[in-house]
Amino acid sequence: MTPPFTLFLSLFAVFSITAVHGLGSAATVAITYGTATVCGIVAGELHHRIQCSRDGRRIPLTLPNSSFEAISGGRSFFCGLRSGGRSLHCWDTAAADGSLCPKRVFHSDVVQLADVAVGDSQVCAREVHSGVVRCWRGNGRVEFVSPSESLRFRSVTCGRGFSCGILRESGRVVCWGGGGGGEEGAYISDEIQRKFENFSMSSLVAGVSHACGLTLHGALVCGGNNGSGQLGNSVFLGSLDFSGLALGEGFTCGIRRRNGVVVCWGDDFDSDVVKGVSFESLVAGLDYVCGLMTGNLSVVCWGGKGVANEIPLGEILPAPCVEGGCGSSCSTYPDSDALCHGSGSICYACQTEVPLAVPLFPPPPSSSSSTSQVPSSHEGRNLKEFLVFLVVGSVGAFAGLCAIVYFLWFGAKRVLVRRELSNSSVKPTSSESDAYVDIIPMPNVGSNGTTFRTFSSKSHGSRRLRRHRSGSSSKHVDRTESFSLRELATATDNFSMYNKIGAGSFGSVYKGTLGDGREVAIKRGDTSTVKKKFQEKETAFDSELAMLSRLHHKHLVRLIGFCEENEERLLVYEYMSNGSLYDHLHDKSNTEKSSSILNSWKMRIKVALGAARGIEYIHNYAVPPIIHRDIKSSNILLDSNWNARVSDFGLSLIWQESEQELMSTKAVGTVGYIDPEYYVLNVLTTKSDVYGLGVVMLELLTGKRAVFKSEDDSSPIGVVEHTGPKIASGELWSVLDYRVGQPEVNEVESLEIMAYTAMHCVNMEGKERPEMTDIVANLERALAFIEGSPTSISLASFSAPLE
Repeated sequence: MTPPFTLFLSLFAVFSITAVHGLGSAATVAITYGTATVCGIVAGELHHRIQCSRDGRRIPLTLPNSSFEAISGGRSFFCGLRSGGRSLHCWDTAAADGSLCPKRVFHSDVVQLADVAVGDSQVCAREVHSGVVRCWRGNGRVEFVSPSESLRFRSVTCGRGFSCGILRESGRVVCWGGGGGGEEGAYISDEIQRKFENFSMSSLVAGVSHACGLTLHGALVCGGNNGSGQLGNSVFLGSLDFSGLALGEGFTCGIRRRNGVVVCWGDDFDSDVVKGVSFESLVAGLDYVCGLMTGNLSVVCWGGKGVANEIPLGEILPAPCVEGGCGSSCSTYPDSDALCHGSGSICYACQTEVPLAVPLFPPPPSSSSSTSQVPSSHEGRNLKEFLVFLVVGSVGAFAGLCAIVYFLWFGAKRVLVRRELSNSSVKPTSSESDAYVDIIPMPNVGSNGTTFRTFSSKSHGSRRLRRHRSGSSSKHVDRTESFSLRELATATDNFSMYNKIGAGSFGSVYKGTLGDGREVAIKRGDTSTVKKKFQEKETAFDSELAMLSRLHHKHLVRLIGFCEENEERLLVYEYMSNGSLYDHLHDKSNTEKSSSILNSWKMRIKVALGAARGIEYIHNYAVPPIIHRDIKSSNILLDSNWNARVSDFGLSLIWQESEQELMSTKAVGTVGYIDPEYYVLNVLTTKSDVYGLGVVMLELLTGKRAVFKSEDDSSPIGVVEHTGPKIASGELWSVLDYRVGQPEVNEVESLEIMAYTAMHCVNMEGKERPEMTDIVANLERALAFIEGSPTSISLASFSAPLE
């Protein structure tokens, strides 16, 4: 019984205001926990109908040709709001004959409803224009009371025997109920309202007997029952913001916005069973959770200690289809047209920045506190003093160690650069083709006794991976569009040189305009008829298509489609209107432009952070994980909003989680960016991508190419060996890019954080380099400093995660 939104208190990070899905809130998936029934709104069909499953079987549902925009479930019934908000229907899932016949609760040709929320036995919805909340049903013969019509709400949520809403004008919380919900509902309702009476809220979630919400300033406030620690009670640093939330009887689960991974706390509820799997939304029953997986938009459910089971519902909409487009401030979900079958668009949440946080430690359960604890100023001072004390002693040792390492490294690296200077980028051999993964089906019994097909082959949730050659386009994800060669030739004016905008891992890249007006980037494989060249082109084509057809992240370039005719191999991508990072830093036409948007330290740190988030996603949250193998500034593209997107997966490989490292028959990459350890030993790990990102960060700081000719030496030198000793000896300011200018007071600490993070990334040994999660956290801190975050800590503390 749970609705939208809850978040942990934070100190540094970015939070995006969005709807959060839990039991009792409007979503595209719903649970009626008393009858173990799971329902969802089907994607990719003309009508957005509801489909339900129980005991591993689909249940026939009437109104098959009606479209719905949101559903919500309670103890023994669920309700659906028809598209347009004019009608509300409910289905009793505990009917003796097992049928699911709808009962129309509301209909109007004038009034539109939104925010349908089902509690234990009540259903409430908000009138779109007036803001009045109406409630129906109740416990027994007692009708659940509606709030006064003089109150105007902007959201509503339902729990067991109570409901709450946020007032439209003031952001205050008002709760009601207890008549049909009994004394317990009235008590919880009063307790929650008292807790929130001094706050203006941006969001609110009701659980079975607790509620949490985020204030307009980003602080977390919780009230109600905390007997199992479901409110959370910890001090957080970093960024742990959520895009989805589900509350059960004694636990809470949330979807991390940055990567879609689920974390849970309270009542010993374990999320390891779905570790590393990315989700779009969550809903909860009393003791189990169901989530919509990003990879294939199917529903998976799991209990506190049980295995995860896939529910046979097919592909479900990740969010409602909205008529009229998403507007200029919100982006559109990938393949939105296909998922909505041309009747609307699925919109990402519009984003607003608010300071937030990441936990250093998991939230321990607490039975004594009824609210989440905000760290006091005394605790903040102790934390700062501890971090400063911890790091000050290590700074000197670190500087000395760096100096020794880089002087020893200087000679070896110089030889390596000279040896390979003539090679710009190497292709994989045909034996190194990328792979896709077979998910191994295994029968398991869920917590409710229902048998489903599990999506995981290991009970602890890690993925069992098998490597195969990706093969032809027949194995690619269905939602990837297939184009004819004629269409793409027309789009690019027959691949004219005028439209050529670059080159990728297996061919040239052209700007094109499709027949429907979409601007795209089209990568065309080398047209050479030499057999070896064709094999390399085929391998890179298969690799990139197999990778990108299932990867969706705002910091990865999105693949739209492909063409495979005879010996022609083409890939079609989103067009990145602001080109590559390399061009902005090093192209002669841009190098002297003092007005470039990238000639600010804040923008350069943002670009580094965006690229790091994209790499973190493919390392830690893609299923299966991926090693890019060619991270460089020319493979980091900038979209129309100057967001960094990682591109070109033609050299990428799948990384088996059971392996700490991969043995590669031939090291591939680009001179200046390739990991020296990988180059010498042919041993590949995720730390090879970390090295490449470290070089890119040094490019952003210095404006120098990865390999360049110094003014006093005609021989080439790498930016790592040129910059490293100076940063290690405290001379960062002598190597900063002069085009950006000397840093302002609030920029000094940010640049030092980024510089020392970069130097950690380019350590000679991979085991000495940080994980991508730590890199992202440090760059988030750097951005918080430069934006003047009032909660910023001292410079010395930045390097703590980089052990």
